[in-house]
Amino acid sequence: MVKAVVAGAAGGIGQPLSLLLKLNPIVTELSLYDVVNAPGVAADLSHIPTPAQVSGFLPNTGSQGHKGPEEEKRGAVNALKGADIVVIPAGVPRKPGMTRDDLFINAGICATLAESIAEACPKAFILVISNPVNSTVPVFAEVLKKKGVFDPKRLFGVTTLDCLRASTFVASVVGEPTEASKYVIPVVGGHAGHTILPLLSQAKPSIPSSVLKDKSKRDALVHRIQFGGDEVVEAKAGTGSATLSMAQAGAEFADKVMRAAFKGETGLVAPSYVNLEADPSAAKTIQQEIGKDLAYFSVNVELGKEGIAKLNPVGKIDETETALLKKAVEDLEPSINKGVGFSPASKL
Repeated sequence: MVKAVVAGAAGGIGQPLSLLLKLNPIVTELSLYDVVNAPGVAADLSHIPTPAQVSGFLPNTGSQGHKGPEEEKRGAVNALKGADIVVIPAGVPRKPGMTRDDLFINAGICATLAESIAEACPKAFILVISNPVNSTVPVFAEVLKKKGVFDPKRLFGVTTLDCLRASTFVASVVGEPTEASKYVIPVVGGHAGHTILPLLSQAKPSIPSSVLKDKSKRDALVHRIQFGGDEVVEAKAGTGSATLSMAQAGAEFADKVMRAAFKGETGLVAPSYVNLEADPSAAKTIQQEIGKDLAYFSVNVELGKEGIAKLNPVGKIDETETALLKKAVEDLEPSINKGVGFSPASKL
């Protein structure tokens, strides 16, 4: 029995993500939470004949929108009670001209959800999609620390979309657009702009040197991976951001976490933005590689029954990537500090 919760289930990412989790045979209970419309999304999904039993919750109500005196203002806690995995796309989406950092308004939403998680399901795996991930993951960690329930092995910033984009864009550049799924490109650093560092030199299968050694081609490819989200924001002309591809990325990452934790699958590796305390010995290596004692960084994570089994080092990188790494670390540090220093004005 696996209970999954989507917090922010009625939004642009939340709805397709909830659908994908409903289709995942590992999930037996699916709980949807949002400030509006969650019971409606739950009712819609509940008609699909898969194992997951679906219920929807609002902030001031219980399941399926029925108010009860004890449930007043307890919707989040009710939704989260007993959860094994919580996926969080909650928050305000990006609009044209906005950067992910402009979304720091989402920090307050994340802090409130973290308090509910600390109360209702402190042992759950927490997958953070809410931007800016570079800051919101530290916000979650700080709230959980204050509540005495922080486990760095169970907190993940979802950066999978950067890898999906890298696979797609690399395949296009090398002239194999229909073969995108065969390309695996590690993406390290963070999850915004220049903090996103695709390690093209480590791609499998390898990228032809005609691309890697052509500065203009390579620069354009790296830039597109780093700022791919902007393409979608502009193409949607103010009506949304990358919601469908992000939902797929979130569902893929959640699936790996669940397969490792609940099915005992081994050898599952995925990149994620994590607190390096999850693997203290690897943390020292990673901090030496990046030249800074950052508390958070995205690396390839080996998943296990308790969440993070092992953090993999950045590994061998080329000269171009060394320069990009310096810039990534420079941009990442203030974002981490912003999240660590955030103090929510209001409590649940």
